[in-house]
Amino acid sequence: MFLSDFSIRRPVVAIVASLLLIVFGIFSIVQLPIRETPDIERPVVSVRVLYPGAAADIVETKVVQVIEDQISGIEGIKDINANARDAMGWVTIEFELGRDIDDAANDVREQVSRAQRSLPTDADPPIVQKADQDAEPVMWGNLSSTTRSAIEVSDYADRFVRDRLSSIEGVATVMIGGERKRALRVWLDRRAMAARGITVTDIENALRRENVELGAGVLESAERDFTLRTARNYQTPEDFAALVIGRGPNNYLVRLGEVAEVEIGAENDNSIFRSNGAPGIGIGIIKRPGASTLSVARAVRKEIELLQASLPDDMSFRISNDSSVYIEAALREVGIAMGVAGILVLVVIYLFLGTLRAALIPAVTVPISITATFILLWPLGFSINILTLLALVLAIGLVVDDAIIVLENIHRRMKRGEPPLLAAFRGTRQVGVAVVATTLVLIAAFVPITLQQGTVGRLFSEFAITMAAAVAFSMFVALTLTPVMCSKVLKNELDDTFMARGSMRAFEWMQGFYRKTLTAGLERPSAVLALFFAIVAAGVWMYTIIPQEFTPREDRGSINIMVRAPEGSSLEYTDRQAAAATKFLLPYVEGGGVNQVLQMMPMGEGAAGSATNSGNLILRLEPWSERDKSAQELLSEIAPRVMAIPGAQFVPNLGSAFGMGRWGSGINLSIGGPTYEELRQWRDIMMDEMRKNPRLSAVRSNFNENKAQIRLRIDRIRAADLGVSIGSIAQTLAVMMGSRKVTTFVEGGQEYNVILQGQLADRRTPTDVANIYVRSDTTRELIPLSSLVKIEEFAGPDMLGRVDRMRAVSVFANPAPDYSLGDAVRDVAAIAKEKLPPTARISWKGEAEELQETGYLMILAFGLSMVVVFLVLAAQFESFVHPFIILMTVPLGVAGALAGLWADGTSFNLYSQVGIIVLVGLAAKNGILIVEFANQLRDAGMPFKEALIEGATIRLRPIIMTMLATVTGALPLVLATGAGAEGRHAIGLVIMTGVSFASFVTLLVVPVFYLLLAKNTGSPGRVSAKLAEYERAFPSRRFGDDTQPAE
Repeated sequence: MFLSDFSIRRPVVAIVASLLLIVFGIFSIVQLPIRETPDIERPVVSVRVLYPGAAADIVETKVVQVIEDQISGIEGIKDINANARDAMGWVTIEFELGRDIDDAANDVREQVSRAQRSLPTDADPPIVQKADQDAEPVMWGNLSSTTRSAIEVSDYADRFVRDRLSSIEGVATVMIGGERKRALRVWLDRRAMAARGITVTDIENALRRENVELGAGVLESAERDFTLRTARNYQTPEDFAALVIGRGPNNYLVRLGEVAEVEIGAENDNSIFRSNGAPGIGIGIIKRPGASTLSVARAVRKEIELLQASLPDDMSFRISNDSSVYIEAALREVGIAMGVAGILVLVVIYLFLGTLRAALIPAVTVPISITATFILLWPLGFSINILTLLALVLAIGLVVDDAIIVLENIHRRMKRGEPPLLAAFRGTRQVGVAVVATTLVLIAAFVPITLQQGTVGRLFSEFAITMAAAVAFSMFVALTLTPVMCSKVLKNELDDTFMARGSMRAFEWMQGFYRKTLTAGLERPSAVLALFFAIVAAGVWMYTIIPQEFTPREDRGSINIMVRAPEGSSLEYTDRQAAAATKFLLPYVEGGGVNQVLQMMPMGEGAAGSATNSGNLILRLEPWSERDKSAQELLSEIAPRVMAIPGAQFVPNLGSAFGMGRWGSGINLSIGGPTYEELRQWRDIMMDEMRKNPRLSAVRSNFNENKAQIRLRIDRIRAADLGVSIGSIAQTLAVMMGSRKVTTFVEGGQEYNVILQGQLADRRTPTDVANIYVRSDTTRELIPLSSLVKIEEFAGPDMLGRVDRMRAVSVFANPAPDYSLGDAVRDVAAIAKEKLPPTARISWKGEAEELQETGYLMILAFGLSMVVVFLVLAAQFESFVHPFIILMTVPLGVAGALAGLWADGTSFNLYSQVGIIVLVGLAAKNGILIVEFANQLRDAGMPFKEALIEGATIRLRPIIMTMLATVTGALPLVLATGAGAEGRHAIGLVIMTGVSFASFVTLLVVPVFYLLLAKNTGSPGRVSAKLAEYERAFPSRRFGDDTQPAE
C-alpha cells in the first residue's frame, strides 16, 4: 500500500499529517453551532386575519379561501392548513425542507397583499408571521410583583420585556400569558342609556369627536415661532366620565359617567396563566423555524440576567419552563458516553494483546480520527447535535477496528521474529486491502441515507456523513500513523508479561476450538445452511411482531396535559376544571418528582377567536438525577387519576421527539370532503369505531358542532319602515354584546385604548339582546331591538378546518402504553378503508405521517445500502461471487438485532432502523477479513480448503477484537440513563446484539458459503498475474514488429 509504505519510510511526514488533522479538527469544533438535532423544521409561515362580527362560515368563504387561492401557487409549499372561527381565520403554510424562511415569508406577504383587495373591507389587515400559529413556546418565564396589580405587571411586560426579548436572534414571537393589557374601560348601562335617550352611536361619536389632539396652526413673530396644538382634556377616568355625550329628555347635558362606569382595566381577561396554582403573567418565547432552541434559550437567559438588573425592586422574573434543559442534559450524556466508550475499547485491546504499549497506539489514533471528523462537518454546514455525537460514540468502536486490524497483524508478525520496522512494513501492506475494503463498505452503507429526502433524510444525513467521515479518517490514520507508532513503540520482548501470556493462552485455546468447530461445519455444510435459513426465518417473524413507532417515548423532563371542556364552556368554567387538576397535581411538587405545574388558558395566545374551552397544563419535572421515577412512570401514575376528573377531558402525554405532533398526539387522522355535513358523519363513524378499541384513549376531534350559538334575523323591511339602518344595529350589537376600541388616551407617555362594552350583567341571556335600544333616523325615537330582531338559538361548530384547500376534520387518539403507534395506525387505517366511502380523502398528520414515510424510506435505504455495498465489494474483489458470500452476514446481523429488540421490549423506531442500516457495513466487515485472507493464501499456493480454514483461523483474533470493540463502544448507549436515554438505548441495542450475533455465526456461515460458491474464483490480482504470465511466455518483439502483417 502506497500510504503505509510512504509513512514508514517518512515517519515525520505521517506524524505531521496527524498533527494537522488535530489542529484543523479543533478549529472546526469551535466554529460549529450546537443544537438538539439537525435542522428538520420545515419553514412555516402563518397568516392571521381578524374579521369582527363574522361567523365562522363567513370567515371560511370570504377570508380563508381567498387567501388559500392566492398563495397556492407559491413555490415549495408542502401543506396548507387553515382554520376559521367566529371573527377570526388563519392559514398556516408549511414549506419543503431547504426553503429559506425569509424568502418564503416574503412570497407569502406579496401574495397576501394582492389577496387583501378581495377581502371584506371591514376585516382587519392580514398579519403574516414566520412561525406556526400553533407553535409551542420553547421557554416560559414568570413575571411577578409583590405590590403591583396584574394590569400593571402586564403593562410592564408589554412595554419593557416583550421588545427586548423579541429582538433576540431566532425569536419569532413573545407571547404574554395571562395578559391584562392596560385600557380605559367604559361599561355601558343600557337602562341608564334608555332613560336618558342615549344610544351607542351617540357615545361613540362623542368620544371620537371630543377626544382629539390636532394642530391649530402657527404663531409667527419677528423673534420666535410657536406651534399651536389643542391639548387633550381627557386623560383620566374622571375626565372621561365628565365628557358630555348628548342631551336628555329635558334638554339637559348628559355626561358619560351617568350612563356608564368608567375605570382603568384590562382590554380583555381572555387569557389565564398560573404557576403552581397562583395567577401571574407568563412570558412565552416562540422561536423561528430553523432556529436552534439551545442558542435561543441561552440568549434569552443572558438577556433575562440583564433585565433582572433593571427591574423595579418589587418585581422578579424567573424561568418556569425551559426546553433547552433537556437538550443540554442529553448532549452532556452523549459526551459522557463517548468518553466511557473510548475507555472500554482500550481495555478490550489491552486484554487481548496483553501490553499497555499496544493499547497506547489506538489510544492516540482514535482521538485523532474523531477530532478530524469535524473538519468535514464544518464546511458542510452541519452542527454538533445529539445525532452527530451519537454517530461519534458508535464510530469509536469502528475507527478502532482499522487500528486493531493493522496492529494485530503487525503484532502477529513480530511474534514470528520479524523486527518491528519490518513487521510494520509487511503487516500493514498485507492487511491494507482489507482495511480499505471495510472502510469503503461502511461508507457505501451510509450513502443511501444521505440521499433520502424530507425529515428522515435531513435528520440522519448528518449522522451518516459523520460516521462515514470518522471511518474514512480512521483508515487514513491506520495506514499512516498506526504503522509508524507500531515500528517505534512495540517491542518483541513485551509479550513476555503475565497479561500477555495469559491472553495468548486463552486465545490459543479459542483458536483451537474454533478450528475444530469450523472443520466440522465444513464437513456438514447442510447443517450450517439449515441454521442460516432458520435464523433468517426467525428474523422475519420477529420483524412482524415487534411494535413499531416513529420515535421512542422519551423522558424530556416534562409532562403535557391538554384540557378540553365541553363545547361552549366559558373560560371561567374551563379554568375551574384545570384548577381542579392542578390541585390534584400540587402534592407531586412536594417531593413527588415535579418541580412546577404551569397552567395556560386558553390553548394558544388567548387572542380573539381562541377556544375558551381549551387549555394546557405543563408539569415541569425535577432534573433526571434528582427524581426516582421516570416521566413514563409518573405519567402512568398520574394519567388515570387526572383523566377521571369530571367536567372536562384531560389528555396527558409526554410530547414527542423532534417536535413532531403537538402534545404528542399519536393518532392524527385528517378526513377531507366536500361538505361539513358529510365530514360530520364520517367523523362520527371513525370515532365510534375507534372508541370500541380499548387500547385507544382520548378519542376526540377538532370539529365539534355543539357550541351554543344565537342567530339574529333582522326584519329589514320593518327596520327600514322605522328608519333604523342595519349599520346602526350592527354597531350597537358589536359594542353592547362584544367590545369596540373607539379612541385612545395617554398616560405616562404611553397611549392606551378606550374600549366600549356593555356591562356583564346585561350580556348573560338571549333576552338581553332584545332589551337594547337603537335610534330611528326619521323620528329620533328609541326603538327596542325586540321589535326588529328575531332571536334563534342553535348549535354549530366552533371551528371549521381545511387541509390543502379542502374542507377537513381531524380525529385524534392516544395509544395505550402497550399499544405501539404502528399497530394503532394500521388498525385505524383499516377502519377508514372499511367504513368510509371512496370520496373521503384520508391523510395522516404529525407522528403518524412521519412513521409511514419513515417505514417506506428506511426499507428503500436498506435495499440501496445492500446494492451499493454489493457493487463496491464486486469492484474490490473483482468478483460477483465474493460480495454475495460476504453479504450473507447481513441477514444474520439484522436477525440478531431484531432478537435484541424483541427480548428487551424495545420498539422498532427511527433510531433502531438507522442502526439496522449501519449493520449492513458492520456485519460485512468480518466476511471481508475471512474472504480476503483466504484469497491471499490461495494465491500463495495453499490448497482451497486448507486456505479457507487457515484464513478464517488467522483472522479469528481481529474479528473477535473488532466485535468486542464495537460492542463495548455501544455498551454505554445500551446502559444509558438520563435525558434522551431511550433513543440512545435503541440504536446501541441494535448495534450490540446485531454485531455480536453476526460475528459469531459469521465464523461458520461465511466459510461454508465460500466452500460452496468460491472454489472456481480467485483474488482480484488473478488477471494481473495471468497477464504477467502471458507476457513472460510471449515476450514482445522489437518496436515496429507489431505493425507488420502476419505471414
